[in-house]
Amino acid sequence: MNWNWLEELISGVNNYSTVFGRVWLSVVFVFRVLVFVVAAQGVWSDESKDFVCNTLQPGCTNVCYDHFFPISHIRLWALQLIFVTCPSLMVVAHVKYRQMKDSKYTTTHEGKHLYARPGKKRGGLWWTYLVSLILKVSFDAGFLYILYNIHEGFDLPRLSKCSLEPCPYTVDCYISRPTEKKIFTLFMVVSSAVCILMCIFEMVYLICKRITNLIKRNIYAERKAFVEMQELNSLSGTHSRYKSRSSLRVDPTVSIQNQSSRPRTQQLRN
Repeated sequence: MNWNWLEELISGVNNYSTVFGRVWLSVVFVFRVLVFVVAAQGVWSDESKDFVCNTLQPGCTNVCYDHFFPISHIRLWALQLIFVTCPSLMVVAHVKYRQMKDSKYTTTHEGKHLYARPGKKRGGLWWTYLVSLILKVSFDAGFLYILYNIHEGFDLPRLSKCSLEPCPYTVDCYISRPTEKKIFTLFMVVSSAVCILMCIFEMVYLICKRITNLIKRNIYAERKAFVEMQELNSLSGTHSRYKSRSSLRVDPTVSIQNQSSRPRTQQLRN
């Protein structure tokens, strides 16, 4: 199975990921996909042939194998990896949409860009990225739950007893290489748990960073409003002082009238 398309898909989201997202990416490819492709497929390639029961009754071995393994580990993990990486399509599609929108805006507005910082998660892209993380956590946790319930835990016993029809009696069935398969099962389970933790940490980081940015914006807006009010108060203060000084000046017309009225008053006194 070719997983190159999966690597190209998630590597496109790497430019918009945080530190936790890059750790998740390395865990997905280095510790899950590569191990799955290189080793796990070879370990489970002969499980149906090497599942042996101590009976010659036709159909008994097949029925017991279907009972103990309703879905193969390797096929369940393949579905899990596909479902976990599908939410990245949402981010890639949103990024492509933003790039197309920005290119159209650039051609119509003389080289100006619609987004000041295209590489940052802002607006709808932030919500798309957050929803993709929630889906990744949900898919990983859901497949772990399915694996635990279908196979009744993460352990692979060496001996399994089966009494289903058409088995004539309770037969003993043996799984090939149970220790090796158990090791790979625990490895895939632990890597899934690490991916879930990385996604949860990234969600907490994104939400805390968003809240911090909103608080900084509010503080900046309040400081700007306070500075503007101080400037307005200083301007109004200088204007009021100018008015008070102008009111203290003597009206020249009043002084002329006073001077013209003085001789008349002196004549009346004489």
